[in-house]
Amino acid sequence: MDIDAAAPATQISIKHGLPEIEIYCSLLVLIFLIDQKKYDEAKACATGSIARLKNLNRRTVDVLASRLYFYYSYVYELTNTLAEIRGNLLGLHRMATLHHDELGQETLLNLLLRNYLHYNLYDQAEKLRSKAPRFEAHSNQQFCRYLFYLGKIRTIQLEYTDAKESLLQAARKAPAAARGFRIQCNKWAIIVRLLLGEIPERTVFMQKGMKEALAPYFELTNAVRIGDLELFRAVADKFASTFSADRTHNLIVRLRHNVIRTGLRNISISYSRISLADIAKKLRLDTENPVADAECIVAKAIRDGAIDATIDHANGWMVSKETGDVYSTNEPQAAFNSRIAFCLNMHNEAVKAMRFPPNSHKEKESAEKRRERLQQEEELAKHMAEEDDDDF
Repeated sequence: MDIDAAAPATQISIKHGLPEIEIYCSLLVLIFLIDQKKYDEAKACATGSIARLKNLNRRTVDVLASRLYFYYSYVYELTNTLAEIRGNLLGLHRMATLHHDELGQETLLNLLLRNYLHYNLYDQAEKLRSKAPRFEAHSNQQFCRYLFYLGKIRTIQLEYTDAKESLLQAARKAPAAARGFRIQCNKWAIIVRLLLGEIPERTVFMQKGMKEALAPYFELTNAVRIGDLELFRAVADKFASTFSADRTHNLIVRLRHNVIRTGLRNISISYSRISLADIAKKLRLDTENPVADAECIVAKAIRDGAIDATIDHANGWMVSKETGDVYSTNEPQAAFNSRIAFCLNMHNEAVKAMRFPPNSHKEKESAEKRRERLQQEEELAKHMAEEDDDDF
């Protein structure tokens, strides 16, 4: 008796899963590998996920894709190989622009700016930022990162006023839970304010959870406020490792001139006439010819308007002029103007940040149309009832 081969009782149909589920699972695996510090496997997983993502063009994947972009760059940053993916990030940004994926554009622009700033390529970062498409921010976190990177670029380019506004705005908009990010914003904002000749308030250094991290910058601010060049050098040497880790060491070198100018301003207020040799001693200038250097510093301060004095070259003196009434100058007007501009800017930002129900104006119009339709139906029903009565 021949026995035929038995056919399978059930046939299993294999269906491909949704791309969203695939990308989500890849994201979970990538985060798990990063947590386990398996960076080589995480890099392979991230590269494969990005390659799969390039073949998709679904708006439902945009949010997951933005998170995948972030961890893709993060794992390469942990292995100090960010330069390897710069070309891929530029290609992904171009693809997101063509697909009108604005959230992806935000994320990738910030990742590219971070990539350039990691290698101190500030000129290239500014060129990319200035030529990137502009649109309304969709993510508050990404907008805060953008403001922080913009503030760093402006600081390096000596545009301290714009840098201060960007950094302070990033610190204000950042979530309360993002303490590390807010600390970095405050560190850079403190340095920028010192470079502008301002002294940050003590409350800036006493914020909850930031006192210990901002302690080196508090001592630095104190040295700049006093105008003591020796104390400034001591603080810079004491916390050199901290400033290098924060990448603010080059900015602190710029502060030396501000310290000298502050000390010179204090001297001009205290003495009506003082010799250039005594100025060099009080400023603690450790150069080959301190008197000549002091004369150059005083001349430049007088030319810049930092002090109101004259130099008696024959006798080697600095003669300070009598301090006039500050209210007879334009300083109060400038101070009020800056405060008013700050309040108007904050008002505009608050209006932009307000959220309204989607299509609220359309809902109002639809309600009015619904009311008109009900009224017409009632009139029609009444008219039909009257016709029925007439038939009787």
